Amino acid sequence: MTETITASPAGTWRLGDLTVNRLGFGAMRLTHLADGSPSDRERVTSVLRRAVELGVNHIDTAAFYFSPLRSANELINRALAPYADDLVITTKVGPGRDAAGQWWWAEPGQLRGQVEENLRQLGRDHLDVVNLRVPRRETSGSVAEHFGALAELRTAGLIRHLGISNARPDHLAEARAIAPVVCVQNPYGIGSPAEDHAFVDECGKQGIAFVPFFAIAGAGKESGATAEDSPGVRAVAEARGVSAAQLRLAWTLNRGPHVLAIPGTGNPDHLVENIAAGSLRLTAEEAALLDSL
Repeated sequence: MTETITASPAGTWRLGDLTVNRLGFGAMRLTHLADGSPSDRERVTSVLRRAVELGVNHIDTAAFYFSPLRSANELINRALAPYADDLVITTKVGPGRDAAGQWWWAEPGQLRGQVEENLRQLGRDHLDVVNLRVPRRETSGSVAEHFGALAELRTAGLIRHLGISNARPDHLAEARAIAPVVCVQNPYGIGSPAEDHAFVDECGKQGIAFVPFFAIAGAGKESGATAEDSPGVRAVAEARGVSAAQLRLAWTLNRGPHVLAIPGTGNPDHLVENIAAGSLRLTAEEAALLDSL
């Protein structure tokens, strides 16, 4: 890895007309600690500012990222506004949470309200990229009505670019028939099934960014990385002198120039480790081993 740690060595990709470093930042973990207690406000705002100082210019967030005392969007606003011209903030709509934290799913006519809530919390007059989150990709039907509603908001100037999240290839095809799609955001990482690998490759062929979530956490999902990692991951990580989390990020970026990474943390040390992973280059043998897990 390079001695000077920045997000630049990971390379760049264009989300429509917006150029971002492929190593970004996910805001989900800003609002609370692993045990559910509130995060330290000053610490996480300093993490956000440090991320930008280290070259991160792509932040993924959502209005439904909140705990009883913290809102990810408002933490971003407090830490980073007025925003740098090159900072791209990606949000997602579809899911919602009431004040008690109970989940609900928006009807097409409710998406404008969700977009406006993101605008209000972030203090912006437009959103750079909005992903439509699909409830259950295994069983969800048509996304046309919901995506069409977002396409209208794009035409109205509230949204600059559109993406789709938790989606299948047929969802992507349906959405692209309505409006341009700049990214797909799905769960993905080492050990994902073959059909997910194929979808990543297909996005690359279509020039669409693939932005995995849970790339580090794997089976841990919202709870974070599991304490036990596979022997194959541990062996390669130990041989390279890096953490398993860094190796997972490097593998993610190795999947193709269109693959972005959005690791999230409220820990300043973990932030630096994550960004340093953008400089790690896998050998063909290491990549093949990790691909096979």
